[in-house]
Amino acid sequence: MKGPEIVPANTESSRPRDDPDFSLVLGGPLYQLYLRARLARPPLELATRRVAGISLICWLPLLLLSAFGGRLTSGVSIPFLLDVEVHVKFLVVLPMLIGAEVMVHQRISRIVAQFSKRGIIAREDQSRFESMIASATGLRNSVVIEVLLIVAVVAFGFWMWRGSLKLTLSAITISSWYAVDEGAGLHLTAAGGYYTLFGLSILRFIMLRWYFRLFVWYRFLWQVSGLPLQLNLYHPDRAGGLGFLAATLIAFSPIFVAQSAALSAVIYTQIHYGGHRLPGFTLEIAGMLLFFVIAEVLPLTFFTVHLERAGRIARIEFGVLASRYVNDFRSKWVQGGVRSELLGTPDIQSLADLANSFNVVSTIGLLPVTQRALVRLALLIASPLLPLLLTVIPLSEIIKRLVKMLF
Repeated sequence: MKGPEIVPANTESSRPRDDPDFSLVLGGPLYQLYLRARLARPPLELATRRVAGISLICWLPLLLLSAFGGRLTSGVSIPFLLDVEVHVKFLVVLPMLIGAEVMVHQRISRIVAQFSKRGIIAREDQSRFESMIASATGLRNSVVIEVLLIVAVVAFGFWMWRGSLKLTLSAITISSWYAVDEGAGLHLTAAGGYYTLFGLSILRFIMLRWYFRLFVWYRFLWQVSGLPLQLNLYHPDRAGGLGFLAATLIAFSPIFVAQSAALSAVIYTQIHYGGHRLPGFTLEIAGMLLFFVIAEVLPLTFFTVHLERAGRIARIEFGVLASRYVNDFRSKWVQGGVRSELLGTPDIQSLADLANSFNVVSTIGLLPVTQRALVRLALLIASPLLPLLLTVIPLSEIIKRLVKMLF
């Protein structure tokens, strides 16, 4: 991997005329199905129709089948309307995963355009950059991969339907709307069969499809990091001009917030119906949160070598410039004995500005993202887990403590 080439500033002549056309979402068999089923208009309009349509396909039959089976509000230990986990999966998680397509499409395409707009991709490397975009687009549109994803989730769902996992869908072994005890162990109900074969399969497919899209993104950034990037060492973002990549954390965050919500629902079910306690899931929660944060930050580490070298060169170059300035300042104002013009001279302000500029250069990090952004991301992903605290501390007690703190 080559290090960054140093340029004094980005010029209009080095920028391509057109922004690159890049999308992680458009294309592929599912997108074509959206268009033919009139669940989308190019590029990604009708998001509400997609969210409502797909969510209802998964959730509404479960409601009807549970009602016909007498398990809607009673009759089993976990009736349908009281199963928080299934409602979160199909009315919260699935809509977030589908809705995230719009945010990812809009934001990631603009982020990719910044490589060219900021002159980070040299003019002579523009054709290579465009070929990388074409390669990512071709992989994104792969019919074979999406078919394999469908086969994987359907096969897994059929395996569960045949009882290979002993119907421990939520690690709960009591009767519920989807599985009842008929004397020989738990057996799937009609609603349970639809839930296992269709509902969960759709949810898993969309989730796996997102991970495939993330792989396409990782691969693209890895290829871009192999180019001789022209970083601007003195850029105020303290990342050589790559600071725009930090916006990917928010762009992809709905995918991981949705998974965190699913985890929260599963844990709640096990606490409420399985007799478990929240502290018993500490390792699972910590492990999943760490995985989600790493999954978001990982592709940004591909530019660490560039940023390390850029920071090293910037500190050397700016250090030489600063030494010349302060030597001239000392020669003029200290050793030269000039006094009458000191008051109001711009030299003093320039000296202070020089110190501020050196602070920017000397703090170029190894990642194009700030610590504050990482903390904000972690809190955002963890937010769906906060309601689980109510299983430990009652809401009334929390309100009482807040009132005491305020008044």
